[in-house]
Amino acid sequence: MARRGVHVPQPIPGNRSDPGGWPVVVEEFLTDLSARGYSPATVRARRQALAVFAQWCLDRGLDGPAAVTRPVLVRYQRWLFHYRKTNGDPLTFRSQNARLLPVRALFAWCVKNGHLAANPASDLELPKVEQRLPKAALTADEAEQVLAVPDDKTVSGLRDRALLEVLYCTGIRRAELAHLNVRDIDRERFTLMVRQGKGRKDRLVPIHNRCLTWITAYLTEARPKLVVEPDDGTLFLTVDGTPFSLDRLTQLVRDHVKASGVAKDGACHLFRHTLATVMLEGGADIRYVQAMLGHAELSTTQIYAQVSIRALQAVHRATHPGALRPVPPTHLRRGGGVDDDGEPEQFISTLRASPRELLAAALESEIEEENRAHPGSNGDQS
Repeated sequence: MARRGVHVPQPIPGNRSDPGGWPVVVEEFLTDLSARGYSPATVRARRQALAVFAQWCLDRGLDGPAAVTRPVLVRYQRWLFHYRKTNGDPLTFRSQNARLLPVRALFAWCVKNGHLAANPASDLELPKVEQRLPKAALTADEAEQVLAVPDDKTVSGLRDRALLEVLYCTGIRRAELAHLNVRDIDRERFTLMVRQGKGRKDRLVPIHNRCLTWITAYLTEARPKLVVEPDDGTLFLTVDGTPFSLDRLTQLVRDHVKASGVAKDGACHLFRHTLATVMLEGGADIRYVQAMLGHAELSTTQIYAQVSIRALQAVHRATHPGALRPVPPTHLRRGGGVDDDGEPEQFISTLRASPRELLAAALESEIEEENRAHPGSNGDQS
C-alpha cells in the first residue's frame, strides 16, 4: 500500500509486450519528458491524459499510436466535447485543451523518434479557451472570519491557523504550500522561499509580522508534537506526522471556509485570488502582485519588469489587510514578531493603476489545475 500523500503512477492500459503498443510508447515518451527536465507535476498530468486517450482507443480496437489517424483524433475531440462528468457538467474548453495537448505532443514525439512516419495530429485545432473572470474573492473581513475558525488552543487548530495565514499572506499555490520546508522561512528578513514552484522556478515572497508570529507559534508549540523521525523538515504536517497530500489540503481549507459561514465557496486558490484582490484594492501595481503570485507573464504579449524583494515587501505591507491588523495579544508571548518602522509609502507613491482583467484571467487559468484530483493521493488524516 502506498504511503499517504505519495503519488502512485497511473498505469497506461494496453499490451505491455507489444513494442508499438500504448504502454511501451507512452512510458518511453514520459521518461523522455522527465529526462528533459519537465516537472513531476507536468509528467503526471500528461500521464493522466494519455491513459484516458489510450483506453478510449483500446475500446475502439486501436492498440497503439500507429493505428491512429486524423479522423480518429477528430472523433476523440468530439467525444471530449460531448463528455459529461458525474455531476452532469461538460468539460470546460480549458479541460478539453488539457487532455488534447498531451496527445498532440505524443504524436509529435513519435514522429521525431521514429515510431511514426507521419503525424496525424499535426494540424489538429485545439478548442479556443474561454477567458473567464474568477469567482468572487473574499473581502478582508471575510478572510478574517475564515482565519478565526481553527481552535488555536489545539495542536491541529494552531497548525491550521498558521497554514491559513500563510495562504492569505502569500497567495502561494497549493502544491507550493505542501512542499514548504521549515528552513524556507527567514524570520530575520520576513521572507518565505518558494522552491521549485510552477515552471520549476524559485521565488522569494514577503511575509508580514502577524503571519510570522503564527508560524513561530506553530513551530514552537504544535509541530514538535506532530513530527516523527526522521524529520525531513516539511513545514505543515498531518496528525500522523506525514506531509499533506494536495487533495487533503484542498479539503481542509474548504472545510474551514464552509465553517466560517461566508457565502463563498473555495479552498486554497480562493486565498490566492483574495491576496491579489486585496493588494490591488490597496493600491498595489499589478507588477508587484504578479511577483507575489509567481506569474512569469500575464498575457502572451505583456511581460512586466522584475521587482526587488525590498520594494515588494514594502508594497505587501502597505496593501495587505493582514499586515495592518495587530498581532493577537495571546500570541505575542510566542515570539516571532518584530516591530516594523519601514516607510512603504515611498514606494506606493510611484505606483500606477493597471488593468485587472489580465490578472483575473491568469488566476482563473490556474483554478482547474489547482483543484484537480491526483491519482494515488489518498485521503490522509489531517
